[in-house]
Parts: sequence; structure tokens; C-alpha cells
Amino acid sequence: MSRICLLLLTLTASWLSQAASIIPAAPQLAAKAYILMDAGTGEVLVEQAADLQLPPASLTKLMTSYVLSVELAAGRVSNDDKVTVSTNAWSQNPVFAGSSLMWIEPGKEVTIEQLHWGIVVSSGNDATVAVAEHLAGSEMAFADMMNAHAEALGMRDTWYANSHGLPHPGHLTTARDLARLAQALVQDHPQTYPLFAEREYTYNGIRQYNRNSLMNEDPSVDGLKTGYTSEAGYGLVASATRRGMRLVSVVLGTNSVNARKSDTRGLLNYGFRFFESVNLHRAGEVMASPAVWKGGVDQVTVGLAEDIALTVPRGSGAKLDTVIELQENIEAPIVVGDALGTLKVILEGEVLKEVPLVALEQVESGSWFKRLWHWLLMLLTSLFKVG
Repeated sequence: MSRICLLLLTLTASWLSQAASIIPAAPQLAAKAYILMDAGTGEVLVEQAADLQLPPASLTKLMTSYVLSVELAAGRVSNDDKVTVSTNAWSQNPVFAGSSLMWIEPGKEVTIEQLHWGIVVSSGNDATVAVAEHLAGSEMAFADMMNAHAEALGMRDTWYANSHGLPHPGHLTTARDLARLAQALVQDHPQTYPLFAEREYTYNGIRQYNRNSLMNEDPSVDGLKTGYTSEAGYGLVASATRRGMRLVSVVLGTNSVNARKSDTRGLLNYGFRFFESVNLHRAGEVMASPAVWKGGVDQVTVGLAEDIALTVPRGSGAKLDTVIELQENIEAPIVVGDALGTLKVILEGEVLKEVPLVALEQVESGSWFKRLWHWLLMLLTSLFKVG
């Protein structure tokens, strides 16, 4: 009986081990384009037509918020700055007819903080124009700022013509580019990102609710933005955190509010169910101390220039192996950051990631006598290897 139990336990353990690495096919959505990304590692878990250029509608306001967040972080504007609303930014501007508004009025002063709430929560097209004019002097100049930031973020297939996303020829983006932008908002601007989780905002006596209703149904979702025009269809960029893992999803071109919400829920549930983020090593962590020839000291510490984090099938994190490969005959002088080897992350025989190991300290050249002595030793060692 004990042997039978042991056999059953062994078979069960083997089955669980294999099941941990089995991932079913990703959900197939009716959206025109979509993507699911691990915000921590940048790993794309699911994608479909992710590089197809599409009109972003109000998802444009993610970049408007990003530019404003950059300006706030740099101290070039503050939340208390007052903006006088122009007639161009007036909620009654015919350009805005039938669209989402914050309901600001010309000639009145509104703070940058109020406008930011109006952009993110109320999705106010009038608020975006007021911010654009305040930060850049004109909408056209602000669009130039948006495009410069898009280029810096690697959003290669995006071009902005305005700050709000109302239809304009050539005003296009992709699911992949929006995921990069969402990742940047999460990681680079923690001081303003919480604004995307706000459920409602009241201005001028008008209470408006965040259109990202998925936040009301899934407590792990804390942003980001919805968008809609008849040209673009219904879109949603969302982010959620479960068990220390943050995912970003982008769904574009669905046919209804419920479709964009259910598609987003399906992507997020799939990612959290079948994947996990693993933080292996931190930047600056000492990984090895190889010998140094001709140096003032006999060893040098080497490690990573950046953190190593990976996205792997759930349950596979414990199976990751690391292999360190160091250069032969490391010689002084050495400066901090010199590449002296490689670290490989391996899962079941497959190399998942390969990153350089760099010097964490400077090593000066040794005395002339030590350099000469080490040169002779290196020569003898090479002759011995040849022999």
C-alpha cells in the first residue's frame, strides 16, 4: 500500500509539474486590435493586429495626461497654477458638439489640477484644449510636444494632431503603442497615476462618472481610460494588479461598451491565470568576484546594470536557473560598467534572457612589477594550454 501511495504521489507531482508549463491558447476577441503586456517586464503575453494603425478617440488623452505629468514632475507647472479659459477651449465650441466635456467657461480661471481631473475622469475635450494652450501656447504646438514624447517612448506608429482625439486625418495609434504609453504612465508618474482610479468628478455643479466601469466590477483594476467615436469604435486601455503582478491591456475597435469591457476582462483574467512575474536579481547585486590580472587588486566585483525580471508560465518561477559566464583573462584597468561577462536565465533548457555582467567597481593598473609578473604568468598559462 505504501508503495502504491508513493507511486501516486510521484505521478501527481509529475503531472502538476507539467501542468504548470501548459498554457492554453489566448482568448480570441472580436476587437480590431488588442494586446496584453506585463507592465513590469514589458513582456507581451497576447497580441492581435497590435501594430495596426487605428484612430484612438479619447485614448488620446492618455498622452495629454502624460505630457502634463512630465511638466508637473519637472516643476515647469504646478497643480495650483490658474488657467484662464479661452473661447477656443470653451465647452460650447461647436467642435465639441455632442462630445464629452468638463464644462469650463471662457474668461474664468481653472487650476491645472482641476483640468487634469477633467481630462482623466470626465474625459473633457474642452479641458484638454485649455491644458494644451497653457503648456504650449497653441493646440498645434502641443501636438508637436505629444509627438515628441511619443517618439521618445518608442511609439513608432503613432501621430497626434490634437489633444483630445476627435477625428482628424492621420491622427492614429496602435494597441502596442498605447500599451507602451500606459506602462510609462504607471512606472514614470506614480504621483499622477492614481488619478486614473478616481470614480467621479464634480465641476461647475455637474457630477460626472469615470467611464471605465470595469473598475467598479474588478477591484484589481485601477485605470486607465476609455475612448469612443463612431470612426474608432469603443476602446479601453486598462491596468490591473494581482499578487504583485501588474498587467496592461489594450482593446481597440469593439462595437459596444460591454464588448470592450468583456474583452478586457478576458485578457486580464487569462494573463493573471497563466503567467507570473519573477524578480530574479537587482541592479548592483554582486553576482561574482573574478580574478583580475595586472591590477592594483586581485579581484573585481561584477553584477547587473539593471534589474532582471521575467514573465513566465505560472508555476515555472521556481524552475528558473541562472548561468554565469565570465570573460577569460580579465585585465586592469577596469572602469565601472565595463562588460566582463554574461548572465543567462534558463527555463527547462531554453535561454529566456541573456544580459551583460558589468564591473561594479573601478580597478586601477597595478605596479610595473606586478604587470610584468602577471604578463609572464599569462604567457606561461597560454603556453601550457597550447601544449
